[in-house]
Amino acid sequence: MYLTYDQRTLDIQYSPSSCVADINVFLREYAERSALARNRLEVRSGVRYGPRQEQLFDYFPAAGPGGPLLVFIHGGYWQELSRLESAFMALDLVPRGISVAALGYGLAPAYRLPEIVDMVAEGVRWICRNADQLPSSPGSIYLSGCSAGAHLAAMSLLDGPGWLRYEDRPDRTVAGAVLLSGVYDLEPVRRTYVNEALGLDPETAHAYSPIHRLPAPLPPLVVARGENETDEFGRQQAEFVDAVRAGGGQVVDLVVASRNHFDLAFDLGVRGTMLGDSLTELIGADR
Repeated sequence: MYLTYDQRTLDIQYSPSSCVADINVFLREYAERSALARNRLEVRSGVRYGPRQEQLFDYFPAAGPGGPLLVFIHGGYWQELSRLESAFMALDLVPRGISVAALGYGLAPAYRLPEIVDMVAEGVRWICRNADQLPSSPGSIYLSGCSAGAHLAAMSLLDGPGWLRYEDRPDRTVAGAVLLSGVYDLEPVRRTYVNEALGLDPETAHAYSPIHRLPAPLPPLVVARGENETDEFGRQQAEFVDAVRAGGGQVVDLVVASRNHFDLAFDLGVRGTMLGDSLTELIGADR
């Protein structure tokens, strides 16, 4: 439990890079694979979903109309990365008939966490309401996010659940979500070096922790982490899964062998992997 750690240990527990030899290897691969997706696939870049300059997403349509859409929310501890490095899964998913949207948002410290949460929720709402206007007119919409992106995806599901059934149209419901290596309780994060950029106080940390917003009407979830992650990321996932199930939610709980915090997302669209097959089953289509 995080309250038993000294400061150095707690900081290490919330430093995912402590479990890998070189984080830059993965960051380069995000960028390279995402650039390859833009070169190989049709893409509509910089679709605006709100007034702030960062409120843009890049959209990779699948060939057939009415197929599912995966909206991916990047990580980076709410202060790094962007939509530009976050489209790598499109290489695997788009050929299978699954469109992809890489969602951008403003980062800390320029924005506080409540603003970031609101931005992402606004992006999800915009996509749900305007999917008919996107190329291929996707049908069912799914969310995914990694690390801070998993937190933001979860908060989007909990932010005003009435919008999830926009005009009572099933194809405009967020049909499910895949949350990777997420942070669902922000209080321990508030006590670490990460908070230098976030500036969380105890009240905000509690209010913006998904685990404290349950139970709520949630779609089916896949919640996953890599085997090679810190104990605190394992605890965060276990307690979140328990809380969702206690509220009656449907959750697939995965710990993926030989994967870490940074390379787990590469499996999203890959058949024959634990995560990729779970996404396929969640979508419920032979894709």
